[in-house]
Amino acid sequence: MTSEIILITGASSGLGLAFVQHYVSLPSRPKIIAIDNQPFPIQIAEQNGAAIQFHQMDITSSPKAHAFASTLSSVPISLVLHCAGVRGLVPHIEAYEKGMDRVVAAAESLEVMDYTTMNRTFQINTWGTFNVVKSFLSNLQLAATIQDSSRPKVVILSSRMGSISANTSGGGYAYRASKAALNAVVKSFAIDIPDVQFLMLHPGRVETGLVMWKEEGAIGVKESVRDCMEVLRKMDEEKWESGRLVDRFGVTIPW
Repeated sequence: MTSEIILITGASSGLGLAFVQHYVSLPSRPKIIAIDNQPFPIQIAEQNGAAIQFHQMDITSSPKAHAFASTLSSVPISLVLHCAGVRGLVPHIEAYEKGMDRVVAAAESLEVMDYTTMNRTFQINTWGTFNVVKSFLSNLQLAATIQDSSRPKVVILSSRMGSISANTSGGGYAYRASKAALNAVVKSFAIDIPDVQFLMLHPGRVETGLVMWKEEGAIGVKESVRDCMEVLRKMDEEKWESGRLVDRFGVTIPW
């Protein structure tokens, strides 16, 4: 029997790497196509051999994404876990706060937010997501033609901070806006691509390295992945509609 093939972005660290480690630990593990702009941990690659195919790539580059996808034209991908993203903090303010009070909000406030940070955050969080899905869409649609029981899935790590109605504290300009835009993009995907199931998943406040220090109340990646996998099980079992935005417990987050 042919192994399931899944694609994980942001695979070299944080939640992306934690998802890779989860899947390679399964008794019947899938073949993993892992993507990141940073090198993949050598020890994990050596321990898992052919189970992981790593490709170092900038997800914001349309030519590079399409070129890599073209090498996989006959490969059916049944699941995309899109974990790549940035927190949208102004770099020099974040570095200053690391040595001072470690207040994340200070690095994404009205007073300090700038074009470079905002643009970079949208490039990665919003455009990067669009680029990944569009580049590997034919692989997902190929899987749709051969899967009997369920549609191929695209699970995109979003955030409660992308919810406009949940914004009661202000600030977070680049991250909030990029994730709200991301949610709009994925909702359109869900309408335009009915043979693929889309889910936007808020994994919780997780210690992933997106911020230079551990935020108060942040959980570990293993706890987050455990909860997220339970959400994926529920999505299948309860046959959720495509395009939902939920938290790591499967509770719907309002737009």
